[in-house]
Amino acid sequence: MKLSHNLSKFGTASRGRGFTLIELMVTITVSVILMSVAVPSFSSFVLVQRVKATSYDVASALILARSEAIKRNGDVVVAPLAGGWQKGWSVSSGTDTLNKHEAMPGLTIAGPGSSVTFGSNGRLNGALSPNGFSISASNDNSVTQRCVSIDLSGMPNSKTGGC
Repeated sequence: MKLSHNLSKFGTASRGRGFTLIELMVTITVSVILMSVAVPSFSSFVLVQRVKATSYDVASALILARSEAIKRNGDVVVAPLAGGWQKGWSVSSGTDTLNKHEAMPGLTIAGPGSSVTFGSNGRLNGALSPNGFSISASNDNSVTQRCVSIDLSGMPNSKTGGC
């Protein structure tokens, strides 16, 4: 007696490949539950990384200004764009703009009231007031706050916490 080719070894009809509707719904439900737990943590992570990246951008602009002041043997200025540090900043030597950074929406950047000038020796011309640049999230300072300060030799330093 010959078995039909549609029957498996165990005598049942072979099932087509793929997912049933119930398996698909269970998978989607489990995925939604996992994502609802992960999304708040991920958005906090993104905010922390934005604050950290901005603090490194400020430090990088200050390092550029310091090295260009030494290289050019003259003053190089880091100045906020119109509207304050939150709107961005530029690095310039005389009439030459060496670097320009755009605004960082959603972040608060508190820095000196005016520009920061590096002299030909790589040190600040005058004192940095207040103590440095404070960078935090506009809507939640408790998530993270970073401080970029400048030491006596003119080197910037970025650290976690307030200034």
